[in-house]
Amino acid sequence: MPGLVFPSGSFAAYLFDCDGTIADSMPIHHRAWLEALAPHGCEFTDEDFYGWAGMTTDRIVELLNRKYGLRMPVAEVFEAKEAAYHRLLPGVRGVPEVVTALRDPPPRTKRAVVSGSPRASVEKTLEFLGLGGYVDEIVAAEDYARPKPAPEPFLTAATRLGVEPARCLVFEDAVLGIESARAAGMQWVLVDPRALRAGRPDP
Repeated sequence: MPGLVFPSGSFAAYLFDCDGTIADSMPIHHRAWLEALAPHGCEFTDEDFYGWAGMTTDRIVELLNRKYGLRMPVAEVFEAKEAAYHRLLPGVRGVPEVVTALRDPPPRTKRAVVSGSPRASVEKTLEFLGLGGYVDEIVAAEDYARPKPAPEPFLTAATRLGVEPARCLVFEDAVLGIESARAAGMQWVLVDPRALRAGRPDP
């Protein structure tokens, strides 16, 4: 049965992406995006949505404007998308294998969530899943200038936790997130919620 594949070695900190990693929330986020974009007549294909995973909301609106020749107000789309996601949040489930790693890491392992989403969205997701109490730090879109694939998000988390980058293990579902972890000098665990779902026995 497929599961998470851990690199060898011991680590002082686990750094988790949120959407698509801790939370099997990407389909819900896509629905929220489609609702927010509908009044503007803007498409958001599966290919672009998953290909841009890890980008901040502002950056995604900018890319959509450029691709479709639109002038959607970033703040307006941002607010509409976040409101839609919060309303759809009851449809989100945790990724069991990652939730286990978050709840029960090796002794004395520090834990942070490092996300391209706004802090309010991350906190609401963790609270809904009952995981807020397991996290030492949250690094969200407001906390860095250069988002993934730049290393700044994960390096910020390492600094806040007081752990050397080489002793941090990143859990990520997105290519941009893996590139960010690599640039930060960290090892990683690739999370594929769809493959993990397929590998679990039927309830």
